[in-house]
Amino acid sequence: MAIFGSKKNTKKVAPASKATAVAVAEKGDKKTVATVESLHSVLIRPRITEKAANMTSENVYVFDISKRATKKDVMAAMKAFYKVTPRKVNVVNTKGAPVRLRTRRGFGKKPSMRKAYVFLNKGDHIQLG
Repeated sequence: MAIFGSKKNTKKVAPASKATAVAVAEKGDKKTVATVESLHSVLIRPRITEKAANMTSENVYVFDISKRATKKDVMAAMKAFYKVTPRKVNVVNTKGAPVRLRTRRGFGKKPSMRKAYVFLNKGDHIQLG
């Protein structure tokens, strides 16, 4: 009677070969390598504000970055374009501020953005603009 699974399965399942397990492990060990073309979209522009200008004396530079960029992407982009290795990178998401429009719609919103604070070692500096 096989209605409720009381019949035993007589087929033998062959164990997975070791070659397939090794192939999966090798595939998992691969790391993504960022190309220079992909790094162009990471740093959008340096953020030029009074606060950012004051922070440059402390070797901290502020950049607008892509929404999908990570800290590692920002570090790789700094190495590629400015030839400087950052000490650390902090990333901040900012919400767009509401603004009043002089049209029938009344209110709008500035775009949300993402910015990176790049901390450099003493003695390192970059030339912006």
